[in-house]
Amino acid sequence: MSDGWPELPESEATQGSNAYEFTVSELSGALKRSVEDRFGHVRVRAELSGVKRASSGHIYFALKDDSAVLDGVCWRGSAQRLGFVPEDGLEVICTGKLTTYPARSKYQMVVDHMEPAGAGALMALLEERKKKLAAEGLFDPARKREIPFLPKVIGVVTSPTGAVIRDILHRLNDRFPRHVLVWPVLVQGEGAAAQVAAAIKGFNAIDGSGSIPRPDVLIVARGGGSIEDLWSFNEEIVVRAAAESDIPLISAVGHETDTTLIDYASDLRAPTPTGAAEKAVPVREELRVYIADLGRRLAGLKANMIRDRAERVRGLARGLPSPRDILGLAQQRWDDLSERLPRGLMAVANIKSAQLNRLVGGLSAGQLRRLAVYRGEQLSSSARRLDPAYARRLEDLGKRLEASGRMLESLSYERVLDRGYALVEDASGTPVTKVRQLGTGDQVKVRFADGVSDMQVLGEGETPPPVPPKKAPAKAKPAPAPKTGDDRQGSLL
Repeated sequence: MSDGWPELPESEATQGSNAYEFTVSELSGALKRSVEDRFGHVRVRAELSGVKRASSGHIYFALKDDSAVLDGVCWRGSAQRLGFVPEDGLEVICTGKLTTYPARSKYQMVVDHMEPAGAGALMALLEERKKKLAAEGLFDPARKREIPFLPKVIGVVTSPTGAVIRDILHRLNDRFPRHVLVWPVLVQGEGAAAQVAAAIKGFNAIDGSGSIPRPDVLIVARGGGSIEDLWSFNEEIVVRAAAESDIPLISAVGHETDTTLIDYASDLRAPTPTGAAEKAVPVREELRVYIADLGRRLAGLKANMIRDRAERVRGLARGLPSPRDILGLAQQRWDDLSERLPRGLMAVANIKSAQLNRLVGGLSAGQLRRLAVYRGEQLSSSARRLDPAYARRLEDLGKRLEASGRMLESLSYERVLDRGYALVEDASGTPVTKVRQLGTGDQVKVRFADGVSDMQVLGEGETPPPVPPKKAPAKAKPAPAPKTGDDRQGSLL
């Protein structure tokens, strides 16, 4: 027996009863050492499948080809050094060793290094992801917003230790110094994509009410590198965060020839981080020169406008009459009217005085008496004409009133009582029209043609008390004789 295991005689090894008895752990350990000694360093080209990242940071996956599957694991330390995020369907080249997992009786590959199987594999994955996100409208030009001309606060998402942030700050100081907020993140490797997405969302979450101002524009920047180095900026989480940002965003990832998916989702793409700083702010000196030039042009235009307006006023003034002539005519007319006014007042006063004298001469006592007699005769004549008219009117109204009384008498309910009917009223004097309005024991009044009788409502089956015999009715008194004489009004009933 090799590998430190005891050697048995040939004759004993062939006899089943004398064979060495392994424990499961011993046998699993022997297999593990054999596999690791034989395959201690291997390179495998395969397609990733079932990629799963555990909370511990380890990555579990399967390596497969057309006819076989090999389980694989990448421990946390190795996973953090990967230049890209493993995904299902990606063809990779893995370097590591084979080992066994005794708890499951399985063998697997422990991967120390993983890289895409050529740039073509990553480019194919990148193109597929680009089409997917474009179909969702994340790259639509209508979503893009204008970058502020002169932002007060600029937010920068980048590594705090690289040359990128120094280049951005230096260029901003040269062009137009602004308040800069830096959100430090990893720009490569494990967790970089999540940190970049969280930084974009964090800047958008600032409302500006506290001590930290809200940025007016964001710059997401990283230096150049291979496609694997820039892969974090191709992750969906980063692209979606950039597309959902309410703050205008400038992407400056890599060099001018490098393109990542965040470039399509951002509002503006800069070729380099330095170029992003140039696009974020104008040159202060150029702006001063431009404003000064606008001021000079404005002053020149103002002077020209004033000269033009003055020339037009002078031209219009030449066509107007002289103010002295206009006032001279009015003054002459005033003088003429001033002279005519006293004479006109004296003439009017004389005319009115003569009219008053004529009226006063006609107001003598005899004339007033004759006028009073004449008006009295007119009033007497009118009174004589009105007396017959008033009499005829009163006679007509009397006849109409008498006719209305006869109609009222004919329609009175008392005429119905004369025909043998009776009117039942409750205790309050309200007429009773339905049986359900009365209850047993209720007091009612029954009105007949010749008077009213109080009665009580009996229940079903009750016997009324005996009625005393009626007395002979008294003889009716003779009706009074009708009045004679002039009765203009007539009877109302």
